[in-house]
Amino acid sequence: MYAITLKPGREKSLLRKHPWIFSGAIASAPTCLPGEIVNVFSADGQWLARAAWSPESQIAGRVWSFNYNEQIDANFFQRRLDNAFALRAEFLEQPENACRLVNAESDLLPGLIIDRYSNFLVCQFLSMGVEAHRNTIIHALQYLLPHFSIYDRSDVDVRAKEGLENRTGVLAGQVPPDLIEIDENNCRFFVDIKQGHKTGFYLDQRDNRALLASMCEGGEVLNLFSYTGGFGIAAAVGHAASVTNVDSSASALDLAAQHITLNNIASRNVNNIRADAFVFLRECRDSGRQFDVIVLDPPKFAESQSQLERAARGYKDINLLALKLLNPGGLLFTFSCSGLMHSDLFQKIVADAALDAGRDAQIIMRMSQAQDHPTLLSFPEGFYLKGLVCQVL
Repeated sequence: MYAITLKPGREKSLLRKHPWIFSGAIASAPTCLPGEIVNVFSADGQWLARAAWSPESQIAGRVWSFNYNEQIDANFFQRRLDNAFALRAEFLEQPENACRLVNAESDLLPGLIIDRYSNFLVCQFLSMGVEAHRNTIIHALQYLLPHFSIYDRSDVDVRAKEGLENRTGVLAGQVPPDLIEIDENNCRFFVDIKQGHKTGFYLDQRDNRALLASMCEGGEVLNLFSYTGGFGIAAAVGHAASVTNVDSSASALDLAAQHITLNNIASRNVNNIRADAFVFLRECRDSGRQFDVIVLDPPKFAESQSQLERAARGYKDINLLALKLLNPGGLLFTFSCSGLMHSDLFQKIVADAALDAGRDAQIIMRMSQAQDHPTLLSFPEGFYLKGLVCQVL
């Protein structure tokens, strides 16, 4: 089998079972095809792990196993998938549910995302290793979940860093309909798995939508970066007096409008506005409009370390504007999905925003990604979604 040898002292992360091997840590590289399985050795010849080789990526190796006796074959993938599904058995038992079934490195399958929407599985093959074993993984899925159709949404930017082209389409079973209906916490949603963001829906916010629904009764709610209105529907079902969804995508707002009818919500209580969130907030500020609850769920502002400073400015600006628009006692649900934005930095940014807005506020709850998006202890990068519920005094 092919081998990687690390530079002296660069084995420490692997000894702590971190699954990534950066190209700068490698002393000698194998002459093999991308995606091949390689043994990883320390500079003094100690066997460390078995990994997938990806020469075009900064993450040149992603560990399959730290067990010398474990072979990377069809049985390996079936075991790993079966273990991941067992942890989410309660979600699989509900026919119209949606959940994440495989969360990449945190489920010991680096680069593989699998989301379930009703009777469809949506896969993202994000690394060279899982791409090389694509057919094996599909066959294992068909064996373990034979009644599900499988669709590919490997159309994300990270594949280019692995030297991979984007791919989408049916992998097994039926062609998906344009919209799949799902049930979440007494809310109904349509999901476009062929064209929607990520795999079609922001499943990681499930628990946070339920939290919002429990805290907004009788309030005027502003939902910014609303996409298809997930937080807005949760607020309306939670008996908010009014909901305003704001997003820049007309197609997303069209689906948000359909959700109003789907959930039997009085249309006069929900207003969908196509606008830039920053511009909309400034217009509200200038007109003196106020809200009882504001949800800030922006897209990832920082894709790389070099963008972190600019991202921090963006988060501060939008939180500052939102805090100015809250009534006394109002709630701010604010999020960052940027993995590079650490929780303590995000809290500092929101604190600075409150200071500049001239508002005193308390953190009354902290939020994170839903339980079907676990974080492996040895892979802290898997913790990316952080949120605060802040109450204005």
